[in-house]
Amino acid sequence: QVQLVESGGGLVQPGGSLRLSCAASGSFVRINAMHWYRQAPGNERELVATITSGGSTNYADSVKGRFTISRDNTKNTMYLQMNNLKPEDTAVYYCNAEVLRKWSYTWADYWGQGTQVTVSS
Repeated sequence: QVQLVESGGGLVQPGGSLRLSCAASGSFVRINAMHWYRQAPGNERELVATITSGGSTNYADSVKGRFTISRDNTKNTMYLQMNNLKPEDTAVYYCNAEVLRKWSYTWADYWGQGTQVTVSS
């Protein structure tokens, strides 16, 4: 089995910062691209940021210059540093990863359970 576990969400005032983590564990060979998504009430889930296994990154226009995605391949962990947070960043944040499973040597998509980020004064 493979698990992704997010942490680091919470309540923060506008202009504040949070750092999310996503730790992968279980029986896998390696992880390809990793992504952060978010979903606000009444909205569809949207892609926030992507990081490849080689470290290339891509961001949604709405977070460019404020969010930074990174990963530590030695710890199988991805991060999202969120600065200058705005009320419209309020959402449940999910991590997603493409994982090569050890038992079948096949690729599969996995999701974390989500972590709530609320930006409010």
